[in-house]
Amino acid sequence: MPADLAVIGLGHHGLPLARAAAAAGIDTIGFDSDPRPVAELAGGRAPADGSLTGPEVRRMLAGGFRPTTDPAELGRVRTAVLCVPTPLGPDRALDLTGLSSAARALAARLRPRTTVLLESPVPPGTTEGLLRELLEAGSGLRAGRDFHLAYSPGRLDPGNRVHGLSGTPKVIGGLTPACTEAAAAFYGRLTEKVVRARGPREAETVKLLETNFRHVNIALVNEMAVLCHELGVDLWDVIRCAETKPFGFQAFRPGPGVGGHGAPVDTVGAHRPLRLVELAGQVNERMPQYVVQRAAALLNEHGKSARGARVLLLGVTYKPDLPDRQGSPADEIARRLMDLGATVGYHDPYVPDWRVRELPVPRVDSLYEAAAHADLTVLLQHHRTYDLQGLSVKAQLLLDTRGATPTGAAHRL
Repeated sequence: MPADLAVIGLGHHGLPLARAAAAAGIDTIGFDSDPRPVAELAGGRAPADGSLTGPEVRRMLAGGFRPTTDPAELGRVRTAVLCVPTPLGPDRALDLTGLSSAARALAARLRPRTTVLLESPVPPGTTEGLLRELLEAGSGLRAGRDFHLAYSPGRLDPGNRVHGLSGTPKVIGGLTPACTEAAAAFYGRLTEKVVRARGPREAETVKLLETNFRHVNIALVNEMAVLCHELGVDLWDVIRCAETKPFGFQAFRPGPGVGGHGAPVDTVGAHRPLRLVELAGQVNERMPQYVVQRAAALLNEHGKSARGARVLLLGVTYKPDLPDRQGSPADEIARRLMDLGATVGYHDPYVPDWRVRELPVPRVDSLYEAAAHADLTVLLQHHRTYDLQGLSVKAQLLLDTRGATPTGAAHRL
């Protein structure tokens, strides 16, 4: 059955796009080669990463959204958007294996006058290089002449209740001016503002800049957190005051590590490395170790050893109020605590089961009772359900890595 749109890749990025398209009345299919997310969606269940709720999935299905693993469906659409994951590989470059597979599946069924859009993070030059070559070789068609090809960086922030897809400007860069306009016509149905880049390389580099901007600035405040602790300075008060400056400053806050799907890219193909981004990555990667050092020091200051200590970790997801654990620093923190001989338990309303080193970590049900019995409670993620004032009263020792507790109620990072 023909459809207007195929979203290829039903993950944290593709699903919200499919939801927005279906809500706009666009006949949409969702394609993924992995049958697990397709089965979950077809059954009306929320995806494990929390990018959509169960009721949202069921409304999509009621509106005609069709999840599928059948690549033949890709030959019946007017627009195809590739949202497949491109994680960092061992060489710290983006792994394009999944993108290549998806492109081949689409190319074998590509029809003339189709608009093909790429939203996955990729090195600059991928759209007009690798992707174009795979689509042309597999279809016998020519990009820019027989079908439209453009890049648009994904900008969705999972769980953000203020900035959704419709209110976030969409950057697009087409292979030709006609490709750009075809992409603008599609995205204009979903968002209030479309921003035209000079070409696909510029649009691809927008994503590179935005992601690295976040990681570099988080690294700066993480280093400031370590420095301010050594100086006896309240960093959280420093940030509160600094963000009153109406120009030249944007507030970022430290934490136990940087999770999420947007990995910093410090090596772009065969080009020169981005040294500042590389250094920022090293700073952020040291934060779980620093949290454990602070935890051990706190226990020692109160006459307890990390060996044999009962440590309760609160919030093991990478973002508040979401079950997504992609890149969460909680795993490394738990491993390091275990290596010191600590007994680790956890509480997270969004994670019913958590395993570290293939072993289950005990999950507590009674939060306040567990905090009262733990030698140290460590807040790793501030879910809204946590009453931090109450926790600070119940916990023997509370280490807040998010600066979320009232002043003086806990030891802050």
